[in-house]
Amino acid sequence: MCGFIGLLKAETEMLGATERKEFENRLNIIDYRGPVDQGYYEDETIIFGFKRLSIIDEVSGHQPFAYEDDRYWMVFNGEIYNYLELKEYLQREGIDFMTESDTEVIIALFSKQGVDCFKQLRGMFSILIWDKQAQCLYGARDPFGIKPFYYKETEQGTFFASEKKSLLSDSEQIDQQGLQHYFTFQYVPEPMTMNQKVHRLEPGSYFIKQYNRPITHFRYFQLSFHSKENTDNQWVDKIQSTLDQSVQMHMRSDVPIGSLLSGGIDSSFIVALAKQYHPNLKTFSVGFEQDGYSEIDVAKETADKLGVENYSYIISPEDFVEKLPKIIWHLDDPLADPACVPLYFVAKEAKKHVTVVLSGEGADELFGGYNIYHEPDSLRVFESIPTPVKNLLARVASVLPEGVKGKSFLTRGTTPLRQRYIGNAKMFEEKEKNSLLKTYHQDYYYQNVTAPLYDKIGNEPAVHQMQYIDLHTWLRGDILLKADKMSMAHSLELRVPFLDKEVFQLAREIPVNKKIANGTTKHILRQAAQGIVPDHVLNRKKLGFPVPIRHWLKNELYSWALNLIQESQTAHILDKEVVFDLLEDHCMDKRDNSRKLWTVLMFMLWHQIYMENKFDIAELQSEDKTESKLVDVS
Repeated sequence: MCGFIGLLKAETEMLGATERKEFENRLNIIDYRGPVDQGYYEDETIIFGFKRLSIIDEVSGHQPFAYEDDRYWMVFNGEIYNYLELKEYLQREGIDFMTESDTEVIIALFSKQGVDCFKQLRGMFSILIWDKQAQCLYGARDPFGIKPFYYKETEQGTFFASEKKSLLSDSEQIDQQGLQHYFTFQYVPEPMTMNQKVHRLEPGSYFIKQYNRPITHFRYFQLSFHSKENTDNQWVDKIQSTLDQSVQMHMRSDVPIGSLLSGGIDSSFIVALAKQYHPNLKTFSVGFEQDGYSEIDVAKETADKLGVENYSYIISPEDFVEKLPKIIWHLDDPLADPACVPLYFVAKEAKKHVTVVLSGEGADELFGGYNIYHEPDSLRVFESIPTPVKNLLARVASVLPEGVKGKSFLTRGTTPLRQRYIGNAKMFEEKEKNSLLKTYHQDYYYQNVTAPLYDKIGNEPAVHQMQYIDLHTWLRGDILLKADKMSMAHSLELRVPFLDKEVFQLAREIPVNKKIANGTTKHILRQAAQGIVPDHVLNRKKLGFPVPIRHWLKNELYSWALNLIQESQTAHILDKEVVFDLLEDHCMDKRDNSRKLWTVLMFMLWHQIYMENKFDIAELQSEDKTESKLVDVS
């Protein structure tokens, strides 16, 4: 697990001392991604910088990596889990290897197959390959977007990096479309960022940039569904064997490995399978002092029954607020998912014991784990209602006061799926954004993001359409963003066995009635977990990382929130009176505005860090030295 920066220069010349120092500073700002080793390569056309966190072949995996008499130079962030199998294939083809690293396997495969090689990689990755002979740069990102990949066109040339902060300058401007979408989705949807000139390479794609020519993008992996019929027993067998193989491959490491453990089925399933290959597996959990917002007791019970060590960390409101600026700085863009905070703390504690952790991200998107996926079934009654009657019901719902029982049901039932569902979170409606944002632009409608996705998947059942939307928005914009940034903030590699190509190829074939059934989500995955996962976990309500912001914003965090609103220099962007009203209505229990408030507050904090330069970046970048409250509850 590593970090890189690259520059394909606009002019063919070596960097001067000033430009070289600036480039080194851009790399050093992400030192935490790879504190073990660093390296540079420069010729007249390109320069690469690399920070390494050694996981496989700690001795000889140095990057930038040269291959074929220095024709190819490569930097690579991630892990290729099938590198041993690919290496055996290449050796049968007569290729010799100098190292034991997965890095050499990638470049050897590229040398033989070109861009077709990306289809064969089973893992998480962002890759840059410079063909010095052809004067051509190639870049690729893994199918799900587990690893980040940013780029930016400048007068100096085209920059590429693992983190956006490596690409920023003093003259950055907010991307107005990204800003507006943030207040809908609670994150900036890819390929946009909150900064106007910085973009992200989309998952499952690669680019080719010939020197002094425009960059061209290509897709090598498409997400789709293709339902097949099997008995429950057949599905169970397939899930168990495929996931077991994925976990086994994800445990390939030359450094200590552990696993995150919540109170849910996903992480428990991963831990139960991982223990077969690592009997001394350590697990890590997190919770809050507030009653009802901790899964530590359940995680401890799970760990006891699985026979693994478990360590937990209790987060106080003071911890929470103290680390927020550091967390937002690491995220690069504002993210209004409070779950990034407990993830930051559990990663911090895990790093004290291991260098790699497994985690359960992706199971909900692949196997139908969100409660909202029940909605199409609950609204099925509207399918038989004639259109004129539905239009009448929609008008009735529109005039009913907020909070009236049945209003939401009528509204959802009379609204087409593609208009009502944009992913797992929807913060502000367009009318609300128009009041909140002084920069509101009617052309930046949120459906600009989701409509093209619905056009591609519109013939699938409603639940598959919702999964498709989540895989392309929520998963990469929220779930994987915080997983990468919060773990790498502590130089910890986080691996996600559910987000494996072979697991996806299986999940895409499972019909909806096997995912959503008997009043549960992930129905067939739960069956597959029986006898492997402890019974107390199998049918628990999904919580994820619950965070008590609803309570805290009325009490412990009220003064902090009020001060942030007052001090934030965002009056040219936001109507602060609207924000103050949200806070006061929430505190007076008129309505629960906690998630909307949190969305505004995280933008304001991001603005203070990245636009107002209110915080000392060296302090935000520094290693977290706070005193541990680690408790061994094994």
